[in-house]
Amino acid sequence: MKFKGIYPDSKGWFEKFGGRFVPETLMAPVVELEEAYLKYRNDKEFQATLKHLLLTYVGRATPLTFAERLTEKLGGARIFLKREDLAHTGAHKINNAMGQMLLAKKMGKTRIVAETGAGQHGVATATAAALFGLECVIYMGRVDMIRQEPNVHRIQLLGAKVVPVESGTKTLKDAVSEAMRDWVSNIRNTYYLLGSALGPHPYPMMVRDFQSVIGLEAREQIMSVAGKLPDELVACVGGGSNAIGLFYPFLDTESTMTGVEAGGRNFNSGQHAARFQGGSPGILQGTQTYILQNRDGQIEDTHSISAGLDYAAVGPEHAMLKEMGRAQYTSVTDSEAMEAFHQTARLEGILPALESSHALAYAIKRAPKMHRDQILLVGLSGRGDKDLSTVREYDAR
Repeated sequence: MKFKGIYPDSKGWFEKFGGRFVPETLMAPVVELEEAYLKYRNDKEFQATLKHLLLTYVGRATPLTFAERLTEKLGGARIFLKREDLAHTGAHKINNAMGQMLLAKKMGKTRIVAETGAGQHGVATATAAALFGLECVIYMGRVDMIRQEPNVHRIQLLGAKVVPVESGTKTLKDAVSEAMRDWVSNIRNTYYLLGSALGPHPYPMMVRDFQSVIGLEAREQIMSVAGKLPDELVACVGGGSNAIGLFYPFLDTESTMTGVEAGGRNFNSGQHAARFQGGSPGILQGTQTYILQNRDGQIEDTHSISAGLDYAAVGPEHAMLKEMGRAQYTSVTDSEAMEAFHQTARLEGILPALESSHALAYAIKRAPKMHRDQILLVGLSGRGDKDLSTVREYDAR
């Protein structure tokens, strides 16, 4: 099925998902943000500045790497990796952080607040804030601070303040809530730099646009080296920014698209973060999408060995693509992701982030079922330096 249409609509809807569900106190700043983004979205000077920053500071274009040894071992499809781990700060998050930071500067904001789970968005935001000379405060759940301690230190070294979140599950969902509370209290001078393609409109659209550089580059690169488009695209899906960034420029093609969620330990409540397999439509933190909730509509606890996938909702554009049948979504377990981490390290000399390891785990199962003339393109969203303590603890069990 080819994708037809332009989304979201003027009110932020991706068919029946998305929208803008915010308290009255946040409506004015959200509308202000939308107006500013629509103004600068097609502004030649803004886009030229962003392109220059991505080229000279972020290090784009990131390479497309043929995973030769992994391909040889598995047989079947040729596996290519889109190397966002080689962007400055080690993940795709910097693409969106640079775009939004430039927008915040244009809006006259002097203070940035953000949330982070795995820490990569926090690092990217702190990096961009340092470059632009803006005050920066990062909210991070206490649980994530413990398992992502290296990134906490990196954020602090970059001059940003890390605020531990002690409420709820002390993970990403709670960090988002605290960042939004800060924004409400400091609307005049503060910009909320949301890290994934979720939240109230215009964030899902805006983050997708800034991350689409991933897919635009990948499309040109695969045509250059292989002379054809990939048969299947694969990316991990937490909030979904790296996946939608890869998928969006391919929506008008015949390429299959597969998003991989966190299957965690098992499918009991609180043991996974697979929204499409274990969730249902609902509203969380400003947007209508698939969420993990009980029969009474209360948000369920989540779990993933990967902090960046440990979230109860998914971006609304992914929800639309799922229901349209344009993309398919599956999950892999903690143990499968960990095995993919080790296999990629030993065969390709790449330590992938545990988020990316979920996509690689699916690719390792999928490639042998495909023909040798087919191409499997995997979004490698980030590098695994941040996860070494988690890997060490897991391997020691």
